[in-house]
Amino acid sequence: MTASQQVSTKEEILRYLLKQGQATAHELAEALSISPQATRRHLKDLETAELIEHQSIQVGMGRPQHKYSLSHQGKEHFPHRYGDFTVSFLDTLIETVGEEQVGAVFRKQWQRKAVEYRDRIGTGSLKERVETLIRIRQEEGYMAELHSVDANLGSDREEYIFAEHHCAISDVAESFPTVCDRELEMFEAILPDCTVERTHWINNGEHRCGYLVRAR
Repeated sequence: MTASQQVSTKEEILRYLLKQGQATAHELAEALSISPQATRRHLKDLETAELIEHQSIQVGMGRPQHKYSLSHQGKEHFPHRYGDFTVSFLDTLIETVGEEQVGAVFRKQWQRKAVEYRDRIGTGSLKERVETLIRIRQEEGYMAELHSVDANLGSDREEYIFAEHHCAISDVAESFPTVCDRELEMFEAILPDCTVERTHWINNGEHRCGYLVRAR
């Protein structure tokens, strides 16, 4: 079987799971007319790529069955136009109620988000809180990572830089950059004992958004 055929079969499996919700390896093999051995090989590859996941279901006295379904990443694999719809919706909203009112809505949304983040982040050390923030952002679709700032650079205060190489709301941020300003305010609100400074910005053509978090 050629590489292109293998890719096509994996795509068929993903499409089947999208339509049916879940399926066993046997059900997939029958539905797609491929051998059980080939089906399991493709399922293993897709699970390694984190596009699918499985749960074990006990049926009778036999061995548990694996039911496969799309992971969140697998669902995102399929084309969608959420960003386009959101930008169009915001354009219409501005035309209807005005830019100032929409700005107030953005601010309120980030204030609510800040409360949610604060509850999850807790009151640990600065490092613990920033590490938790990174995990939350990763769960939300941001390719986030944390870097410690070298203490030898002259500052006697605890400092971290967290970077986001992928923006989950990039379409909206490109058309409405004020969203990013409200996001910066949110980070300051959830880390009240710190200053937060934007160091890099995807909207400026850079490959990531970066924030310097410095203890006061």
